[in-house]
Amino acid sequence: MKKKQNEGKSKKEKGKGENSFFTFAFYLLLSLISGVLMGLTVAPVGAWFLAWIALAPLWVLVVQKSNSYLEAKKQKPWLLPFTFYLLPLLWGVGYHSVALFWITGIHPMDWLGVPWWPSLAITIFCWGFISLWGGLFVTLWAAGMVWLNQGKPWLRVLIGTALWCGLESLWSSGSLWWSALAYTQSPHNLVILHLGQLSGPNTVTAAIAAFNGLIAEAYLSSTPRRFVNKYLALATGLFITLHLIGWFLYSQPIAQPPAAALKIGVVQGNIPNKIKVQPEGYRRAITGYTSGYLTLAEQGVNAVLTPEGALPIFQRNFRDTPLFAAVQEKGVVVWVGAFGEKGRSYTNSLFTVNSQGETTSRYDKSKLVPLGEYIPFEEILGKLISRLSPLDEHQVHGAANQIFDTPFGQAIVGICYESAFPEVFRRQAAVGGQFILSSSNDAHYSSAMPFQHHAQDIMRAIETDRWSARATNTGYSAFVDPHGRTLWISGYNTYQTHAETIYRRQTQTLYVRWGDWLTPLLLGLGFVGWFVGKVF
Repeated sequence: MKKKQNEGKSKKEKGKGENSFFTFAFYLLLSLISGVLMGLTVAPVGAWFLAWIALAPLWVLVVQKSNSYLEAKKQKPWLLPFTFYLLPLLWGVGYHSVALFWITGIHPMDWLGVPWWPSLAITIFCWGFISLWGGLFVTLWAAGMVWLNQGKPWLRVLIGTALWCGLESLWSSGSLWWSALAYTQSPHNLVILHLGQLSGPNTVTAAIAAFNGLIAEAYLSSTPRRFVNKYLALATGLFITLHLIGWFLYSQPIAQPPAAALKIGVVQGNIPNKIKVQPEGYRRAITGYTSGYLTLAEQGVNAVLTPEGALPIFQRNFRDTPLFAAVQEKGVVVWVGAFGEKGRSYTNSLFTVNSQGETTSRYDKSKLVPLGEYIPFEEILGKLISRLSPLDEHQVHGAANQIFDTPFGQAIVGICYESAFPEVFRRQAAVGGQFILSSSNDAHYSSAMPFQHHAQDIMRAIETDRWSARATNTGYSAFVDPHGRTLWISGYNTYQTHAETIYRRQTQTLYVRWGDWLTPLLLGLGFVGWFVGKVF
């Protein structure tokens, strides 16, 4: 009899263990799927509305599982098992691997002379690393949620929102950054993006995180028969209120005084990277950009903008090109993407060439792509990793405090990857930048990337309240007004020229004046709430 009882107990425990395994596997799958849903908010899918619910499942799982572990095991928060942290890790990997899948478009890298198999290995490494990097971000957020959890739903929402914004600020201050929660709303939800005028993109990120948190807390505090409660009501009220504020900002008229008008032309050269640094690519660049310049000059533009690296030459060789002979003939200013020299190194730069063919100003790209344009810790890794640059010299960062003067006033410049870093644009607007010049070469990647890049530029135009002209190599070139509305956008993988009138502005939004003041405020309030909860 005793033997049978023991056998029955053993089967029961085994069944409980199997059930626990499949339950946790389901939680892992749920985390991954909700992260993938967040990834679908951006191009090429653009399901922006999913951002308002895709974080809530992870929020619920983090609170439920951490509470159950801590109550059952009497553990300290920092002693939670590794399996718990797989939940946020998978969510982050799901989000970033889908949103940044376009990075796989760098394969094959035969244009850089990289063989097919090594190219595939590099591509998989880059995609995997950036996905895990995003997973680490979310894992740290979940760890903070657990360590600072006081059991009060309203305080969890405050702390969870503050932590997310704080981590985004930390991540974006480094070299590897792209996927802020805020960019999930661009270019579709222009109304909510106007919150960026108050305290930058973290204002939109805070709105999304807080709404998801309230939805999650509504679920956690609900009964089996009743989901509607005060947290759901708060979430609804927050969503409506924030969109009303955004609508108020969006509906403000844009002054267009004739004296501030500036007719700018862009040339999209459409030169594949495979031939860009070869003699054929150089000939196509010289021919295409000279022809485009002359076409736009005949249309009466004040200036012509070319893409990043439009002419794959150094500044010292400018005067030997037909483009500069055309500038001297037509007298129309041109902004040329080319290479600048800095000691024995070089910079990826944009130059102002005035009506006499003289180079009068230069902006050097300050945010370089890790591995693509420079090697982090090159002193250590330089001998182990081959640079992907087509030139022999080392590419170096531009200074962080550059000013770009033009014959029409000071401009705000962003070269390619810099579009993901709002502080680059905010700083230039704060010191007098009157319009945005965005110069890029997105030809390395799949078609989703240039549309996401355009979405980033839309956010920068709204946050700084500036008109924006964008020239790219293969698309998408565009013109954007201060409300983020796209006035014109090019085709993809086509040669195009287009002229549009923009207006110089000297307004300063709260974000331009004060920077991201909301994040430290949320972090401060969160700390006070946590401290009071601890003491009392």
